[in-house]
Amino acid sequence: MDDAGSPARVQRVLAASEGATEFLSLIGAEELSPCLFAESLVMVSESGQPLGQFSVSVQPACYEEQGGQEEDCFLVRATSQSTINEVPCGSAITAYISKRLETLEQHQHEYVKFRAHPLDRKTHVVKRGGRLVVTKIIEEGEHEAQTQSFFYNCASLHGLISEAANLLVLRVLAKRRAVPQDTFLAFDTEAHVCTSAYTAMGFQKQLVGMTEVEVFGIERAVCPDEGIPMTWQFYFLSDGHLARRVQVGSPATMLLQQLPVLIDVDEVEPRPVFEKKSLDWEEDVQLYSQFLDRKEELQAGHTSYARRHPELRALLADFLQLLLLRKPDDVLTFAAEFFAPFATQRPPGSAFQASDKPSPFRRRV
Repeated sequence: MDDAGSPARVQRVLAASEGATEFLSLIGAEELSPCLFAESLVMVSESGQPLGQFSVSVQPACYEEQGGQEEDCFLVRATSQSTINEVPCGSAITAYISKRLETLEQHQHEYVKFRAHPLDRKTHVVKRGGRLVVTKIIEEGEHEAQTQSFFYNCASLHGLISEAANLLVLRVLAKRRAVPQDTFLAFDTEAHVCTSAYTAMGFQKQLVGMTEVEVFGIERAVCPDEGIPMTWQFYFLSDGHLARRVQVGSPATMLLQQLPVLIDVDEVEPRPVFEKKSLDWEEDVQLYSQFLDRKEELQAGHTSYARRHPELRALLADFLQLLLLRKPDDVLTFAAEFFAPFATQRPPGSAFQASDKPSPFRRRV
């Protein structure tokens, strides 16, 4: 329900290009895993005076949906606090982004503390079934808070990149050093879905601390249906760390003050493949030598065992005598049945107790 008491209404949106949808679907876990880190920048004025701080963190999380179902996702947090012309202002975003870069839930809070007319805006976006429900709460001065709700059909939001998802996508683009020329969807300042686009700005040199580094520039433009497009320029290090962020038209710039330890991604080498070679041990000198050594070792072991167990000679004599008397057709089965009672792993007890049981060495007919 909105402030007038009317039910939430469905919003129609333009469609993203097919290339944008395909681009998002091809971003896999192997590209997103190195993008999970935290970073912090300092906000400075045009003269270089510090105004505030900007921080971003992305970490793995688990999101519980309605019905108790859980989904592995990413928890994205971004905060900005500053004082411009003696007016405190800031923003904060907390969002759960799926591994398909879909927005499961996003909380956004913006404020400007003018003395005479403070402004506080909160926007909540949450996915419920096949809908993306948006709720806005705006407080201006001493006026009563205004609440407005509407929703979008998720089927029409293919190619949508929310503010939180944008932070992940930018890191992927920075590591690729390439930007797709496609039309995406985004939220404008009123939480209405509009079009957006990315543009590569090439490479530049930037001083971070006392070190000059090469950064890759990406420009993002969000174009609402009505009003002036909003444009941001981002400059990244090779591993996706943000080195500079500028909102076109803003007097503040966010700069990286200290060079971080760059994230190296280990390249997985392919497993070696060994071709099978036919070995003729009788012709191979080394294998034949090992065969002779093993043969002598076994013969010596058997001789030693027979010497330590003189009863073995009497047992073999009984077996040979019984073999000549019975003359069985199946010598192997006859030998197995003869020596089975002498097995070391046989359960304790007399051998005559099991004489009436069928032999396990003979097939049952």
